[in-house]
Amino acid sequence: MAQEVRIALDAMGGDHAPAEIVQGAVNAVRHQEGLRITLVGIEDQVRAALDAAKKEGEELPGWRERIDIRNATEVIGTAEHPVEAVRRKKDSSIVVALQMVRKGEADAFASSGNSGAVLVGAQGIIGRIRGVQRPPFATLMPTKTGVLCLLDAGANVDSRPEHLCQWARLGTIYMQSVLGTQNPKVGIVNIGAESEKGNELVKSTYPLLEEMGKRGEINFTGSLEARDIPAGNVDIAICDGFVGNVILKMYEGSAKVLLSEIKGALLSSILSRIGALLIKPSLRSTLKKFDGSRYGGAPMLGLKGLVVKMHGSAGAVEVERAMEQCVQYYRQEIAEKITAYAAEEKVRQDLQRKQEKAAAETEKSE
Repeated sequence: MAQEVRIALDAMGGDHAPAEIVQGAVNAVRHQEGLRITLVGIEDQVRAALDAAKKEGEELPGWRERIDIRNATEVIGTAEHPVEAVRRKKDSSIVVALQMVRKGEADAFASSGNSGAVLVGAQGIIGRIRGVQRPPFATLMPTKTGVLCLLDAGANVDSRPEHLCQWARLGTIYMQSVLGTQNPKVGIVNIGAESEKGNELVKSTYPLLEEMGKRGEINFTGSLEARDIPAGNVDIAICDGFVGNVILKMYEGSAKVLLSEIKGALLSSILSRIGALLIKPSLRSTLKKFDGSRYGGAPMLGLKGLVVKMHGSAGAVEVERAMEQCVQYYRQEIAEKITAYAAEEKVRQDLQRKQEKAAAETEKSE
């Protein structure tokens, strides 16, 4: 029997809560063995949504016993100040669910709610792995060749070179473990391919990533222009959270406009409608490949427990994928692997400092 994974799911967060969140949870437990979900939110609203979702697939036995409800009387709105909201609303669905992870009552937490509140609450309640400086959002994005991991996708808008270097290592661990990508290619987002281009952050980070590549810690391939991201030229794109979030939103917006324009063109005349029927299977397959909801949410790498942030507009499909993502992340022991990396990195840095100190003392004595 598969190892059980317990997920505390914020049933009140997002544009389509609780109906779509609950439906996604129901779909997930029906299709995923060893998954138990606790829906955290205003109990009467969550129960009503659960009763409605149960109408589908009643013939499938066992899944209802793997969904629980934990009452939370408050909701943190999208416009609320994250720090104040987390501090003031102790009985909100986000805070209650995060406390479940901290207390060991759940193995993972997922939410479509206020991103800032999730970020603040996760670091304050669950806490960072020792040695991890700034946990990033790691978002999987569809590309021509498969999928790319973008980090940071919005957790840290102001970053330092050492943060980006650490994210390159965290992203490598994530891609190797969860997606099975051997020796994933790492690129730093830049305004040109040349190493001397970029702002101070990029120019300061570039040589450090090169050194990591020489030590065999990552497979660094150099600068990556934003236009090369959809082509899938790398497996991991590193940038600060401000740039990453802009890329992500632009990517999603462009996809929606493109899909709308394609649909409009195919329905514009009788001949185009006939053509649409002929290419429908191939077109559907191609467009599905670029559907970002297939990849679930964005885990925060470097926390003591698993936290996954879904889009605010997440529907049942994305919620279900995020639940599957949590199961895979937990069973691949990503947090434990990051903990081991952080401990090894501390030993390496301590040794490097001792060597530098010894070299300086030798030079001084001479």
